[in-house]
This record gives sequence, structure tokens and C-alpha cells, in this order.
Amino acid sequence: MKAIVLHEFGGPEKLSYEDVETPKVGPDDVLVKVGAVSVNRTLDMVVQAGKYARKPRLPHVPGVDPSGEIVEVGANVKDRKVGDRVFCSIFIPTDDPEAHVTIPGLGPVDFLGVTTWGGYAEYLKTPARCTMPIPDNLSFHDATVIGRHLGTASSQVEAVLEVKEGDWLLVMGASGGLGAVCIQVAKWNGANVIAAAGTDEGVAAAMGVGADHGINYRTQDLTEEVRRITGGRGVNGVCENVADPELFPKVLYSMAQGAKLVTAGNASGNLEVPLDIRYLYLNQLHIIGEPREQPGGLAKAFERAATGDVKTIIDKVFPLSQAADAQRRVLAREGIGKVVIDPTLD
Repeated sequence: MKAIVLHEFGGPEKLSYEDVETPKVGPDDVLVKVGAVSVNRTLDMVVQAGKYARKPRLPHVPGVDPSGEIVEVGANVKDRKVGDRVFCSIFIPTDDPEAHVTIPGLGPVDFLGVTTWGGYAEYLKTPARCTMPIPDNLSFHDATVIGRHLGTASSQVEAVLEVKEGDWLLVMGASGGLGAVCIQVAKWNGANVIAAAGTDEGVAAAMGVGADHGINYRTQDLTEEVRRITGGRGVNGVCENVADPELFPKVLYSMAQGAKLVTAGNASGNLEVPLDIRYLYLNQLHIIGEPREQPGGLAKAFERAATGDVKTIIDKVFPLSQAADAQRRVLAREGIGKVVIDPTLD
């Protein structure tokens, strides 16, 4: 089969499009013909650069959120069959004594596309229990984006921020994959949502998935606009996955007393941001890191998607052979929404 293989750490130029052996399924595995996998700044490119918390063993195939069709099942697999359309979870239960990440309800895990070979390939082997059926109304492209982000968004908005009717929520990077679904989860819970993005096109895209107000934080003062929109009160919660050193203080000053900020990323590429400790403690603010989904969150995400209520923002779809170009597009911030790779394209 064809796959994108990393033989040494580095940027997109280190990706090699080549022939590798198609994986052989074990008794508890399935083989999935990949129909879509998205490009993720952290879990693909930071991992590839060797700068993530865990380094993959080389050679490595990236890709953390593949979806596709099962073409082979192992001898012990009873609840999946050839022809099933599935999304492949990033969490792979493991007995590896070196695994140091534990997920509630799963125990120690490896990470698909990070510590195991991922979905930048024509075919993927994964444990059957790590697949989730895709509703018939979803394309593989949409399913990949929803599977990657909706469970996390629900965890952030509902479990961490506990958003309720009438709350004010600020979503940073609102036209990105995670931001777009955070908006929708907040609206399902009755919140007033302010979408903040770095371009007018990004703001418009975020408004298109349900935001009530939009701010271009490159041309408008974020704090002033949030305070104006909320009548001076500030927001009750923030989904902040940008980590821009210039913007982060403005986000903080947009928060009302007792507000919470939840984060699961640093799309800006920065690992450090300024923090006004005095404003933090005087206003009893909370900053929480939560990149996970709640137990059962993936299943609930696809149950919601089956109703047709979930909208995705997809920027561009690339064939597998152009994976390096797909990553360069993400690095250059050229588009709006999620970049997707489709190995079935020529």
C-alpha cells in the first residue's frame, strides 16, 4: 500500500510517499481502507518535529483521526464486519509498561498516529474496539473532523465550563476545527457565543455555524469588543486554543469575575503566554487544560452528528501524495477550517 512515512524528525519536507507492506490484522483487529484523515498542527507536525511530549519510533506514519471502511476483520471480532463505515479513535489501550497516559474508562493508552502508525496511509490496522460506527449521513471527510473535535468540544463546554442558558462564551480561533464545534455545543446549551478569529473570512465562517457575535482580533481590540458586546460584564467562559502572546492578556481581561478558561492547544505555535497573576486572583479566574473527551464522548458525538445538527468547516482536501503540501498549507495559515487528506484521491 501507499503511505506517508517519516524516517527522520523534521518538517513537511521529511515526509516520504512510498510503498509499505499492508498491515496484517490480528485476531482482535480490523483493517480499514482510509477515506479521510485530517492535518493537525500539534499531533502531526509537532510530533513529526520530535518536539511533542512523546516521540514516535521511526519510521513512523502520522495521522490521528482516520475514518474509512472496514475491509477485513480478525478472527475474534464479532461486532464489526466488512463494509462497516467507522472512525478510528486516537486512544489505543495498551499493556506497554512505558505508557504513562491513563484515560478514564480505558486505562493506559497508546496514541494512534503518535506512538503507533496512523492514518496517512491507504490502509490502517487498529483494534476493533477502538472504532466507532459513522452515521450514514456523514461523509468520511466530515466524520474525521467531527471525530477529532466534537468529543473534546463537548468536554470543554459542558463538563469543564458547565455552560448553561444565558451564559456568555468567547471562542478563540473560532473558524478552526475545534473552535467551530465549540460554538455549536455552546449554542445547544443556550449560551450567547462570541466568535473571535484572525480574518474577516474566519469570523464569517464562525458566524455561519451559529455564533451570535464576531470579532476580528487582528483589526479590533478584543477586550474592548467583548466588554461592549456583553454590556461591560465580560464572558463567563472561554475556549482558548490559540495561545497567542499578544492576544492572551486581552482574553484574560475579557473574563468576568469567577469565569473559567479551558484550553487544549496552541495553534499559534507558542508554548508560553503572559499571565497577569494579579488580575487572575483578584477576579477568581480559573484556567483549565482539557484536551480529552469524556468517557463515552465519541459515541455521543456521533449520535449528535446523526441528527444532522453538526456543521464542519473544511478548508481543502488533498490526495495522500500531497500530504506535505497539505501540512505546508496549515503551517502558512492560508485557509479557513480543517485541511483533510483523502487517500482515495489520485
